[in-house]
Amino acid sequence: MNRCGWVNQDPLYIKYHDCEWGIPVNEDRMLFECLTLEGAQAGLSWYTILKKRENYRKAFDNFDVKKIVLYDEQKMEELLHNEGIVRNKLKINSVITNAKAFLRVVEEFGSFNHYIWSFVDGKPINNHFKDLSEVPATTEISDRLSKDLKKRGFKFVGSTICYAFMQAIGMVNDHVKSCFCYKSN
Repeated sequence: MNRCGWVNQDPLYIKYHDCEWGIPVNEDRMLFECLTLEGAQAGLSWYTILKKRENYRKAFDNFDVKKIVLYDEQKMEELLHNEGIVRNKLKINSVITNAKAFLRVVEEFGSFNHYIWSFVDGKPINNHFKDLSEVPATTEISDRLSKDLKKRGFKFVGSTICYAFMQAIGMVNDHVKSCFCYKSN
């Protein structure tokens, strides 16, 4: 079975590629989780973060933003000593900052889903790349998304992170043509 070239042989990675990556996500909690994990990936590989995803879910109350916005110094210290996650103070702080910004977006737009999907008019962009080398790191849309998220107070949302987020949640489908997950429409 042909898959995108970035997938290794780990069953966890294969399952992520086959069953999650590029499939539209519309549930706010999952969108916050994906945005958080993409930010955690900055400077690291996605595979590193994927292996820690369950630890992140436990450490951050299953990405419940209403709980995260209440984190105090004691919780921060606990997170900084949690060997199951990336123990970077800026990245950990960004989760709390982003939870607060996330709630403001929800208040303004009714849901984060409505806000985020408005950048692609509510429907996925299906790309038609033959080779992994053709897949961009950023696009005009990821640039706009990054700029808007930053304006709203989000951290760790540069254009490259935003494009990876867009791929992960199915806003863009970048499975290469030879991959069995590729969609031609």
